[in-house]
Amino acid sequence: MTIKAREVRTYQISHFNKRDATDANPATIKGYASVFNSPTIIADCWQEQIEPGAFSKSLGSDDIRCLFNHNWDHVLGRSQSGTLTLQEDEHGLAFEVALPETTTAQDLAVSMNRGDINQCSFGFCPTIDEWDYSDPDMPVRTIKEVKLYEISIVPLPAYGDTEANLVRSGVISEDMVKNIQLRKEIMKEIERGLTL
Repeated sequence: MTIKAREVRTYQISHFNKRDATDANPATIKGYASVFNSPTIIADCWQEQIEPGAFSKSLGSDDIRCLFNHNWDHVLGRSQSGTLTLQEDEHGLAFEVALPETTTAQDLAVSMNRGDINQCSFGFCPTIDEWDYSDPDMPVRTIKEVKLYEISIVPLPAYGDTEANLVRSGVISEDMVKNIQLRKEIMKEIERGLTL
């Protein structure tokens, strides 16, 4: 049995909205924590995309947090308490979080108003993924189902225009990278053998 490692993906927040606080309502952040079928290159080793429906099982059963910068000391909202709502739509994983009256949330709101922070990320463990090695130089990984732990508002910059909506953050397993490199070499050897 293969044990899947926890992974992190970072996205530009799409359709970002921030509603300022009033006496009746706390400040709210809305956006997309993930965008479906938006390919990106991971560690210069493989292309990856999230399939629609990948979050549905986790959304139905897991207690998910919204964090600042993947820091579990800075919880901005929680699905179980109703301060974080998450749903999949045709575009991706939409979220809305009602910010608490904490120093972290107040500082984040200031940075977001200035435009300094406008990206989102999520921490997950892939439970079902599929690999396509038809291009041995750049295999394609499609993530079909995940266990979602958290989404995060993050200050990471986007990559270039070709990856403006999806960037990589966090830990990549060295074993995973070595495994992909080995498979790429095997596929090249098979291709060379077929052309002789």
